[in-house]
Amino acid sequence: MSGFFLALHACALVLRAPHLPQHRFTPRHAPLHGAETDGYNAEQITVLEGLEPVRKRPGMYIGSTGPRGLHHLVYEVVDNSVDEALAGHATAISVTIHECGGVTVVDNGRGIPCDTHTKTGKSALETVLTVLHAGGKFGDSGYKVSSGLHGVGVSVVNALSEELRVEVLREGQRHTMEFRQGVVVKPLETTAMAGEAGSGTRIYFRPDRAIFKSEEGLRFDPKMLSTRFDEQAYLNAGLNISLIDETQQPPKTVHFCHAGGIKEYIRNICVGKTALFTDPDTLAASRSSHGVHVDVALRWNSDMYTDSIIAFANGVHTPNGGSHVDGLKFAISKVLNAQARATGKVKEKAASLSGDFLREGLCAIISVKMQEAEFEGQTKTRLGNPEVRPIVSDIVCELLLDELQRRPKVLTLILDKAMAAAKAALAAKAARDLVRRKTVLGTSVLPGKLADCACTNAAESEVFIVEGDSAGGSAKQGRRREFQAVLPLRGKILNVEKADDAQMYGNTEIQALITCLGLGIKGDEFSPSQLRYHRVILMTDADVDGAHIRTLLLTFLFRYQRRLVEDGFVYIAYPPLYKVKQRQKVSYCYTDAELNQLVASSSSKVTMQRFKGLGEMMPDELWKTTMDPETRKLKQVTVEDAAEADRIFSVLMGSNIAPRKHFITEHAETLDWAKLDV
Repeated sequence: MSGFFLALHACALVLRAPHLPQHRFTPRHAPLHGAETDGYNAEQITVLEGLEPVRKRPGMYIGSTGPRGLHHLVYEVVDNSVDEALAGHATAISVTIHECGGVTVVDNGRGIPCDTHTKTGKSALETVLTVLHAGGKFGDSGYKVSSGLHGVGVSVVNALSEELRVEVLREGQRHTMEFRQGVVVKPLETTAMAGEAGSGTRIYFRPDRAIFKSEEGLRFDPKMLSTRFDEQAYLNAGLNISLIDETQQPPKTVHFCHAGGIKEYIRNICVGKTALFTDPDTLAASRSSHGVHVDVALRWNSDMYTDSIIAFANGVHTPNGGSHVDGLKFAISKVLNAQARATGKVKEKAASLSGDFLREGLCAIISVKMQEAEFEGQTKTRLGNPEVRPIVSDIVCELLLDELQRRPKVLTLILDKAMAAAKAALAAKAARDLVRRKTVLGTSVLPGKLADCACTNAAESEVFIVEGDSAGGSAKQGRRREFQAVLPLRGKILNVEKADDAQMYGNTEIQALITCLGLGIKGDEFSPSQLRYHRVILMTDADVDGAHIRTLLLTFLFRYQRRLVEDGFVYIAYPPLYKVKQRQKVSYCYTDAELNQLVASSSSKVTMQRFKGLGEMMPDELWKTTMDPETRKLKQVTVEDAAEADRIFSVLMGSNIAPRKHFITEHAETLDWAKLDV
């Protein structure tokens, strides 16, 4: 059962434990027109120049000033080095995390130009570091392919850094500059390299503590950076990226290099899944057309019941898809339906097979590279170039037609799986319709075991999902009915990783979860506005069975409505393990380490009770330790890497035993159980 702990510990799911008090929202009213607006004139208009807008509103440029925004600074600098690799001028990138909170990024590319820029009158190096929207990615002479098309990356890093030092080796000369909060403190200094060979750029920066004020301070997560760099190494076959962590003693170095490119990437993602066909199991193409280079890899798996498409544009992950994904989907539907009719699998006048059925079991990676990529905003979550859709479609059509004509068995296997999916969809329709009717009818058909709350505002409401009637009874008595609901579940719910939709919708406990939470129908457009509670709290016993049930629930929520997890609506309750009495004083310990420390520091006799389950706790104890927003410990479940999360769930919850056994064996020795507190 230890594998279920490992599922939560794996890098795909990051659990944090902030103190989460109960929030009450008070509307703020705008002032009425009148005396309050007197004196409002041109003098009140603020004009921000240079890099001032970045320091004033950093969230507009890096998303947030929390851990995600902090790591975004590293990505912006590394992306510039990757651009050099995409242009064919760099083969190695080194990233070092220093103990002081700074980061150094080094590449062996051409080096940033240092001659005088005609428009600004400053060196090109100073220009790209101090002027927004300045870079070599807007014209025709800089980069044919680039991820940083907005030209704000390195200048934003400079603006948000307490200190930044840059060193450029270029054309036999060494150029150096230093900055503080985006302002030059050491002008450009140029010296001869004295016979040294080589070129490249070295940038050291230390983020400004006045901007990044998170509780964790200036701490870079090597695991988060590793995920990103590993991804870049897959997308740029042969590129060497090194991550050196000097915060560990001795310093730890990890190298990322994947000669197999995205074919190697897709096989890594599909560990634990069974390929639908073999020799080879992956269809792949790497071609260019009309200035767009397309890398695509397709693999169908027999034990997958959905599709998983991971898309990139110029090395940037586009989780919301875009024109490249649209072209991929169109090509798959077009070719497979045409071949199905040509071979008689589908009658000429019959309706075409749905793309959802044809893509069932598909794991695909699509990566496009071009000069002028159009993203939606600086966060770059979706590709907008309309001309990319037909280019990708033509290349994928050519790939599929060639493979299917040479290997007719592949076509048969894909079509048989698609038709089985269509039949399974019909079998699940009645159960889906039942769930849909229940959802539409409203509260009158909510599960009978649900103890609902009085509050009708989802943003202020929370629901505890508990195991068993015993724990449910204590939770119902201990809760605050005004804003807390309780839904007890009987035993362990269905493992949806091994079940199809018909089995899932026919399961009583799954139906109760869907209707209680307001999850709607799987595959329908999901909106947070349909949720009945904005805090879905999994409260299970602090033992192996409790961890198993919690993982089954996480698997269901991630597979059924992934956005529920991605948008931060899912939490894990943290009940105590021990109740400790010292004379008249009662304390609660949440880990063995806490208990040992308390016993060692006690000068009087200590009596200890180990809670075997939530049902053993008195309602008042359960409220005070686990449910009270003012005192409880609550962990929010977030997804840092959806692809890795998908792989981990498949390995640990799927039908294939061998990858799960290997995972547990590989990680059991290195797992820090003292830090694993879920």
